[in-house]
Amino acid sequence: MKFNFFLDRSPPLIGVDITSASVKMVELVEGSKSAYRLENYSISPIAKDAVVDGNISNLEQVAEAIGRAWKLLGTREKRLALALPAAAVISKKVIMQAGLREEDMEFQVESEANQYIPFPLDEVNIDFQVLGPNPASSTEVEVLIAASRKEKIEDRVAAAEGAGLKVIIMDIETYATEAAHSLVVKQLPNNGTGQTVMIVDIGSSTMHINVLHDNQSVYIREQAFGGAQLTQEIQRRFGLSIEEAEIAKRKGGLPESYEAEVLQPFIQSLALEVSRALQFFTSATQYNQVDHIVLAGGCASINGIANIVQERTQVNTIIANPFSQMELNPRIRQQQIFADAPALTIACGLALRRFDK
Repeated sequence: MKFNFFLDRSPPLIGVDITSASVKMVELVEGSKSAYRLENYSISPIAKDAVVDGNISNLEQVAEAIGRAWKLLGTREKRLALALPAAAVISKKVIMQAGLREEDMEFQVESEANQYIPFPLDEVNIDFQVLGPNPASSTEVEVLIAASRKEKIEDRVAAAEGAGLKVIIMDIETYATEAAHSLVVKQLPNNGTGQTVMIVDIGSSTMHINVLHDNQSVYIREQAFGGAQLTQEIQRRFGLSIEEAEIAKRKGGLPESYEAEVLQPFIQSLALEVSRALQFFTSATQYNQVDHIVLAGGCASINGIANIVQERTQVNTIIANPFSQMELNPRIRQQQIFADAPALTIACGLALRRFDK
């Protein structure tokens, strides 16, 4: 029944983010001058439609992409931390009596899960973690329960095993983003304390919004918008294959008209989507403003995007770089990691799991 969403002690491992466009890997080790050192990272493109809406639809192609990313990483470490999309996980915070034994807590978790999981319990993996004392009562604790269909987990595990690797941890993308955010907040005044920060992770097909107040998540939402729209427009406008369009988007070499006719309209659409997300948040919650917007995901490395989002929203906007205060392996080029960092946010958050207390 259980799966390690919340493993207590982690061995050395690699953080792996599987998206509809690529497999991203990050390996962190202890630093000598700072807490962490980025040992290496890799990004390997994935075949079109091998992953759709966060679900693996072609196991073989995903396994191949994982294998390629691992070879590019140049490591001997074969243990991985992966994550499920938030939409594939049901999570709920419940209150329990403090001081319960592990088996009593497990029994109570099953009883609670029965009430809110719309599937038979033998079809799901469940895990739980005690978050801490209940602020309203000293004799109770807050417990986070997470549950997912077994098939969602098994597909990811099978893809990793197909590449000869082993999954140690299955996390949730939202929590991985929050873990990486603990490094990104160093780019903000007072490390984000007492402030409301909107993390906008722009994936290939979905924009993931996670708002933190005082570094605690208070709001999560997804919007259908992503970098695939830019790839498709490049493909249509310049008569390229989807693979050629993806490479041209990353590495350049497109005609002069690209900037004005394709890229700028896309950036304006992206800024409008962020502005909409902001309006949804302030109208749906008790918070009437956001102090900072943090852009993550592949699209966040588009030149000048932070300025345009800031102009549109009138909110201070920065680009996520969880590696900004880390030591870097001398093999890693500073300029390249600066460009790739926003896309590695989830993989970095997963790589941090090796340092769990």
